[in-house]
Order: sequence, then structure tokens, then C-alpha cells
Amino acid sequence: MSGQKTVTPDADGLVASITAAKTRGLPPVHLWNPPFCGDLDMRIARDGTWFYQGTPIGRPGLVKLFSSILKREEGKYFLVTPVEKVGITVDDAPFVAIDFEADGTGELQVLTFVTHVDDVAVAGADHPIRVERDPETGEPSPYILIRADLEALIDRKSFYRLVDLGSHHDGWFGVWSQGQFFGIIPSNELP
Repeated sequence: MSGQKTVTPDADGLVASITAAKTRGLPPVHLWNPPFCGDLDMRIARDGTWFYQGTPIGRPGLVKLFSSILKREEGKYFLVTPVEKVGITVDDAPFVAIDFEADGTGELQVLTFVTHVDDVAVAGADHPIRVERDPETGEPSPYILIRADLEALIDRKSFYRLVDLGSHHDGWFGVWSQGQFFGIIPSNELP
């Protein structure tokens, strides 16, 4: 359309679009495919802190709102509304799993994780746990899939608690949840 003004994406515009499209629960971002409007100066640090224009976003409700419209496509992260899609930077994983509950033991154990933005995921076939190891230091980085290709880095205290629940299975040391075994490290690499 001629005469239409080009708008630079900003956080206020996203908030207005989210509010207008507000639904119960998480918005159906997987159904939204609006045009790409450019990159927004927004970044999620490895510790889960959200930054806008270099400044931490200090309002937890606003962070939770933005996290509800987060989408990953081809390894890139976007905030998506029904009418716009903007790119953001994610240093590692977009979420941090800050705690979990363990019910049961052994193969019957169920691990329920909660993130810093109150997402809940029960580890299992739909929400697998994986562990990446730094090739130089060997330091583990554990993750759980939260939703639609979006993972949470499991924080250190929770990871140590997971290790305390671990057992050996098929040559691996790891944890069980919902009948699924998630390997953390090969058994032969343990001290």
C-alpha cells in the first residue's frame, strides 16, 4: 500500500499487540505467521535475564508476557504476535529451569520442572532432558525441552539434585522420568 509508514519494531508495540490478542493460557504462536518486521534490541542472557536496549527488564510480569510469544524457527528466536514478528538474541536457552520436584523412584520416577517464568514441564518423551558438555572443559550444560523447540537451561543447584537421583542404565549414568531414561554421562567416564 502506498503512503503507509514504515514502523520500527519496539517493545511497547509488542505489548499492545499481545494485549489485543490475549487468550487464556499461552497464545497459539505456532499458528501465527506474520511478516518479519526486523530485529528488536532485546536479548535473553544465559542466566535468564531479559534485556531491552541494554537494560534489564525489571518487571517480571512483562518478561513473562514476552516469554509467552517467543518462537524459534530455524535456530533463530522471534517474538510473534498475529501481526508482527521481530527477531531477538538468545545467548543460550531462552528459559532457566530453577527447580523441580521428584515423585516416585527408579523407572517410576516423575520429574516436574518449573522455569523462571513459571512454565512447567514434566520430563519424559515430550519434554526430554539432554546434557551438552563443553569440549574444552567437560563442564555439563543440562537442558529440558519446555515447549515447541524452546529449552530451559537447568540451573546448577537443580542439576546437582538430579545427579543425586541418578542411576546407571545401559552404560550411562542418568535419571528416569515417566519411564524414559535420560543419560547424563557415560558410566565409564565417572570418577
